[in-house]
Amino acid sequence: MTDPSTTGLLARIADALERLSPSVTAELPDAATLVWHKGTLKPVVAFAPIGLALLTGIEPQKTAVLDNGKRLARGHGAHDILLWGARGSGKSALVKSSFAALLADGLTLRLVESSGEDLDSLPALFDILRGDTRPAIVFIDDLGFEANNAAARHLRSLLDGGVAARPPHVRLYVTSNRRHILPRNLDEQASAINPRDAADDNLALADRFGLSLGFHVCDQETWLQMVAAYASHLGLDHDPQDALTWATQRGARSGRIAWHYAMELAGRAGIAARFAE
Repeated sequence: MTDPSTTGLLARIADALERLSPSVTAELPDAATLVWHKGTLKPVVAFAPIGLALLTGIEPQKTAVLDNGKRLARGHGAHDILLWGARGSGKSALVKSSFAALLADGLTLRLVESSGEDLDSLPALFDILRGDTRPAIVFIDDLGFEANNAAARHLRSLLDGGVAARPPHVRLYVTSNRRHILPRNLDEQASAINPRDAADDNLALADRFGLSLGFHVCDQETWLQMVAAYASHLGLDHDPQDALTWATQRGARSGRIAWHYAMELAGRAGIAARFAE
């Protein structure tokens, strides 16, 4: 006869495990843009990224991301992409804008945005997408790990070789301020028994991406071109010296700062600032 106290304990343990496990909603909404959060897929209500033509100063990166998306949508060989580099340089904007451009060209694919906090549940997302024929981009923005983070190894497994690896028609696009996602420092050379082993381990995650695109701090001329593109789109004149003063006050030149300045111009002119195509 089973001890009632033991039965009660097992039931409480089962309930606790169920609460700790991510709740997965297996239904795949009929939408092109989705958000994956805590085991649930939800359609994006308003998807209106900046027009791809307005993203200036990153022409090679635009071409690479757009071409890779076309390959994926057409069922051809396509890469997982790591977009790394300076903050505000257009990494996440490029992912979203290029996706919108592909849809506008009549190509069929999905964009599913996730976060670094949901890495453990990605196998469940992959299982859902595995049963759907539409090619999909799983987009993880602003990813970064501390040294020796177990989640980084988990992501390595998902990208290459793990039993829960992503389906062949699904690709990961990840943005990070770090070139290798994980931090690099001199300690790995000083303290490791085999320094090369430590370095290789830190580089192993970034190496899983077939395409690695760098985004760098732009020079003054390029930044003014960014401002001019936004101002022209809004039908507004601008003073380049005033734009440079704006950038100097913020201590940076980037696509994001150029967008902020264009928003300021629109506010001064008393018009709405619309940048989506």
